[in-house]
Amino acid sequence: MCKVFKVSRSGYYNWLRSKPSKRNLENQLLLERIKGIYQDSKQRYGSPKIAMILNKDVKHASRVRIARIMRKAQIRSIIRQKFKVTTNSSHQLPVCDNILNRDFKAQDLGEKWLSDITYIGTKEGWLYLTVILDLVDRKVIGWSVSDSMSAKNTVIPALKKAVSNRVVKPGLIFHSDRGIQYACEEFRTILNKITKVNQSMSRKGN
Repeated sequence: MCKVFKVSRSGYYNWLRSKPSKRNLENQLLLERIKGIYQDSKQRYGSPKIAMILNKDVKHASRVRIARIMRKAQIRSIIRQKFKVTTNSSHQLPVCDNILNRDFKAQDLGEKWLSDITYIGTKEGWLYLTVILDLVDRKVIGWSVSDSMSAKNTVIPALKKAVSNRVVKPGLIFHSDRGIQYACEEFRTILNKITKVNQSMSRKGN
């Protein structure tokens, strides 16, 4: 090992026999306190808040020192992203009647489809997941993931994937909320080109 790491044998044995320095022992004690505060905060606190708490009972524990210890131990605060609303129903576009009317039973494939958009928080920002579900077997038959809320990046690619995965029955009920992505002309045009589709939308707030 000494030959591989290019150190002298005597140097290795000196290191092996040496005791941790006072500074290292203090840092180890600080790390244990840091871990406790970090877990109590549900991993939300970074070095400034942890330093503030530690300095109530520990002297000379600077924020820089605490940040260095946390960085070495790979401890970092988890940023809680604010709630992201995905439904924008405040628009002047036409709104469809609620044809589905909470009747979530289906007899055949391609008879009733449901769709919605949700959000996924990542370290690089928000991602938007669009899914289309066939009510007869509750299977997700179409989906898309994008970093924007536009119809061309959310509902349209999800719809195209659904059509490629499952035969559409004439008279299909396509149900969603009143979001602008489902109400826009671009999406309606593509939906109506598939076959005779009855577009349905929930009441506002449902």
